[in-house]
Amino acid sequence: MTLYLKYRSKVIDELDLEGVRLALANIIKSGEIPHALLFSGPKGSGKTSAARIVARVVNCESTSLKLRGPGKFEPCNQCDQCISITKGSNIDVIEIDAASHRGIDDIRALRDAVKLAPSSSKKKVYIIDEAHMLTTEASNALLKTLEEPPEHVIFILATTNPEKLIETIRSRTVNIAFTKAREDEIVRSLSRIISGEKLKADKDILYMIASASDGSFRDAIKILEDLIVGSVKLEKDKVEEHLFNKGVFDPDKFIGILIKGDEKSAYREIEKAVEAGLSIKNITASVLEKLRTLLLAKVGISGTDKNDLSKNELLGLIGLISRSYSEVGYAVLEQIPLELAVSEWFEKRGGSKDPAIKEDKGEDKKYSKPQDLDDSSKKVVTDNKKNDEEKSMSNGVSMENGFSDAVWTRILTEIKPNNTSTEALLRAAKPIDFDGKTLVLGVYYKFHKERLETNPHRGILESVVNSVTGTDSIRITCTLIDPPIKSQVQEKEKVHDPGKSDIILTEGEDADIIKAAKEIFGS
Repeated sequence: MTLYLKYRSKVIDELDLEGVRLALANIIKSGEIPHALLFSGPKGSGKTSAARIVARVVNCESTSLKLRGPGKFEPCNQCDQCISITKGSNIDVIEIDAASHRGIDDIRALRDAVKLAPSSSKKKVYIIDEAHMLTTEASNALLKTLEEPPEHVIFILATTNPEKLIETIRSRTVNIAFTKAREDEIVRSLSRIISGEKLKADKDILYMIASASDGSFRDAIKILEDLIVGSVKLEKDKVEEHLFNKGVFDPDKFIGILIKGDEKSAYREIEKAVEAGLSIKNITASVLEKLRTLLLAKVGISGTDKNDLSKNELLGLIGLISRSYSEVGYAVLEQIPLELAVSEWFEKRGGSKDPAIKEDKGEDKKYSKPQDLDDSSKKVVTDNKKNDEEKSMSNGVSMENGFSDAVWTRILTEIKPNNTSTEALLRAAKPIDFDGKTLVLGVYYKFHKERLETNPHRGILESVVNSVTGTDSIRITCTLIDPPIKSQVQEKEKVHDPGKSDIILTEGEDADIIKAAKEIFGS
């Protein structure tokens, strides 16, 4: 049995999220348990474990205050009901995976079953995992049962995306938010395992593991299990070597390369890490941790300031690396966001100091008077001017009347290599409003709007928009608008003129659209 299952929380007091622990304890002590609960939060935060605890609490047969505590708000975990629920064999506690049972027929079957009284328990408990995956029709079918459930039924909906649930369902449930775990809460969970396995580890080691788990109890326990199975000693150097493989990638060395201005070596370090199979997210996190230490030293809080970067330069580097960390999940190749951050860092500092890397800058070229230029030289001047204009638009977008055609075309151009499906969906959309913080897209079709409002499409679009406009705070909203009515002649012109703003879907022979459709619906 894996450690995560072996040490899964069995009583409310073992839940490591303090807010959840207090909220559930207060609800159960009140004696008025709601007929519908919504557990929302990131993966690995303990939602399913908490749901099973609630199922055991309401069905526990024991009256022992020693086992159940004052107010009998804990399950005894020794009676037949508690044991069968823990084993997953209790027929009155039904767990449904909404990702694979998301249709209206599944919910109709559930509604019929709800009417039947419990077989041997006090309450029938339905735990619906990933509830946001239910279709709109299925959600509406479930709504009536949530509004007027039988007395013997409790619903617990668990989801990582509560915003995707229809509003009427959210309004009829009591929401308990499972936030991303703090490091001290993860350390509390790990300490229980260390004690149970009769191991020894300093708190510093546990905090190191917690830091690498990205706020997930499950991921933290998995890291600890990997260390134990791999016979890695729970010592700082050994654990750090396992987590970040410092023999391959050393964050201190990497930061030193960035400060020194050796762009080629920076890319080489990233490539070595990728070839060694390291997690880019982990090594990026380790770089951020070191940069934070440098920043604290720079402002005189702790440590000695030994680096040559100014405070503003350090803050800029932290911003770039932080942005790359958030974009890893959406990247086609996970190293690309970090490589782009490195490129932008050297560009802002005036380019690489490595003489082997030379940038071709238009301002270094000298020309005679325009009338003396041949055709090829005229093209260079025109292209340079065009690039400068596009750069100006991308870095100072003042779009009182919406995005300009050139900016929108550039966004589509940069999105296409990242995700053909996203770019194809955007051909049925156009910018219609921009207030400096929010870009409103008018989308011609409901299907395209729904896809663009979900990840990875939303994440990719926001990332590229912010990159092109030189900001990091623009958000995207979508609204349905009527598609433009174009003549056949205009349609043909549109295919050959991508620079116009009313970009619409091309005909079926468009290879990109066909490829995107296959990616969306499956071949």
